[in-house]
Amino acid sequence: MVWGAMSSAGVGPLCFLRSKVNAAVYQDVLEHFMLPAADQLYGDADFIFQQDLAPAHSAKATSTWFKDHGIPVLHWPANLPDLNPIENLWGIVKRKMQYARPKNAEELKATIRATWALITPEQCHRLIDSMPRRIAAVIQAKGAPAK
Repeated sequence: MVWGAMSSAGVGPLCFLRSKVNAAVYQDVLEHFMLPAADQLYGDADFIFQQDLAPAHSAKATSTWFKDHGIPVLHWPANLPDLNPIENLWGIVKRKMQYARPKNAEELKATIRATWALITPEQCHRLIDSMPRRIAAVIQAKGAPAK
């Protein structure tokens, strides 16, 4: 699994995970990757963290971790990838990698890193700015997947 962060200021560092993600593993990712990404992308500015409702994300211990670190988390409905900008960003990464033919896991990681590094702050900003339109489309589709 690959974990990455984004904001309208651009992307943060990637984390490649080999193990199944439980609350403890996720909190380790938050500590060692999300906090540095937040410093890089926001500096001293306030931000609200968005995540989906995966079990590791919604665990009580993870909620406590966010409270202990003073990080507000956006309350988010389950199963709405159309409304999660990072899911759209991963789609861009996958499309850019469609012709890559890595021969092993290390080449795949290198390809992902190189592709991630090409993501511009403008692309991230456009994805976030598209949220009102995406919300309207999901409402019009009555919660079904939107184009």
